Amino acid sequence: MDEQELLALLWSLLPSRAYLIAAFVFGLLGMVAFYYGRKKASKRVIWLSVGLMFYPYFIGSDIRLLYGVGIAFCIAIAVSIYYPQEPKT
Repeated sequence: MDEQELLALLWSLLPSRAYLIAAFVFGLLGMVAFYYGRKKASKRVIWLSVGLMFYPYFIGSDIRLLYGVGIAFCIAIAVSIYYPQEPKT
């Protein structure tokens, strides 16, 4: 294997720009939601935001799956914020 083939192989292993941007944006949104959840003492928002921050590490290079799971986490966080769990009395 010569140097050109090795470089082509290494470049093909890197994630695309869309993947990197989405991972950064969803991580940033997760961090903001985490701080909000800590401020409001909402464990559900805290755990959903931790999932939003770290799930891109477990998704392969499938962009559709990355966006789909990220949007699902964002919707779950929004629902948890707007409809908080009622305390049991």
